[in-house]
Amino acid sequence: MALSIGIVGLPNVGKSTLFNALTRKGVPAENYPFCTIDPSVGIVAVPDHRLDRLADMSHSEKKVPAAVEFVDIAGLVKGASEGEGLGNQFLQHIRETDAIAEVVRMFDDEDVHHVAGQVDPRHDIEIIDMELVLADLQVAEKRLERVERDAKGGDKDLVAERDVLRKLVPVLQTGKPARTVALDEGEKLVAKGLHLLTMKPILYVLNRKSGNVNVDAEQGERWRELKEFLDSSGAGYVFVDAGVENELSDVGNDERADFRRELGVVDDGIDALIKAGYALLDLISFLTTGEKESRAWTIPRGATAPEAGAAIHSDFRDKFIRAEVIAWDVLLAAGSWGKARERGLVRSEGKEYVMQDGDVVEFRHS
Repeated sequence: MALSIGIVGLPNVGKSTLFNALTRKGVPAENYPFCTIDPSVGIVAVPDHRLDRLADMSHSEKKVPAAVEFVDIAGLVKGASEGEGLGNQFLQHIRETDAIAEVVRMFDDEDVHHVAGQVDPRHDIEIIDMELVLADLQVAEKRLERVERDAKGGDKDLVAERDVLRKLVPVLQTGKPARTVALDEGEKLVAKGLHLLTMKPILYVLNRKSGNVNVDAEQGERWRELKEFLDSSGAGYVFVDAGVENELSDVGNDERADFRRELGVVDDGIDALIKAGYALLDLISFLTTGEKESRAWTIPRGATAPEAGAAIHSDFRDKFIRAEVIAWDVLLAAGSWGKARERGLVRSEGKEYVMQDGDVVEFRHS
């Protein structure tokens, strides 16, 4: 399945540097038919040690990891919802993504101008989030006005849309995102059709800069305000040093750990971001392995075996008979599919089976 995350942020927060670091970890587009060939789109592998080990076990000719599209969206400025900067073009690009990664500057640097004159992460978030809310409010109010009129005919779909919009518009008017509105599953489906920006899940990417004063390290008022917001909103966030990650993209794997220690950036922020983005969309991977190829396949958490099979080919869903399933670590311990079968470790699962993260599967169909 195709999934994409839009990278947004104010100018000079490190957004483009982050995108460059991500794309240097890119994977060949030809393995992912859902992806577009566009310089502003990076196709990035989801780190998965399980796939690496299965490919080694099977002596696979080819290894294809799960992937996420990261879309580099032009820098946002205050007033974008009213057409400032790239305005509507910027906002339209966000509407086409599944989730938003909002890059927030965490470092002081006199050589890198900040649009507001000073670095204040909580204020930066307020600017971006408010522009997204205002853009949604325009769309929702206009749509509600039309649906209020058309729903008088009693059309069930229009009535359902009207009722959802009646819940969303008042909340957007208070400056709060649409995702904060309590909706049941049916209402969420209706709301999804509205393509509202603030219905999308959001991940805050807190961008540090090695060798500079970073807000979190300073532990002052700016950090307390930001941390209070992140904790109270339940928002997901990851730390990254985009500059360091971009530089390390050119360094071999053997030397990378040494460079990290020298720069004081121990964790791989890019891997953390990719994994967090995958989790943000509530996705899991199942795996297939053999001599020709080992591959990780992306599916929504809670998908059944036939639904998972459709990620490979529609016949695995439409003509599904059964799925032969084994946990990745159990398969590795057995040493091969053949040995796992001999020991009775491979389970035969039917249409109702709910896939688990890390399942290794062979599908049978008519």
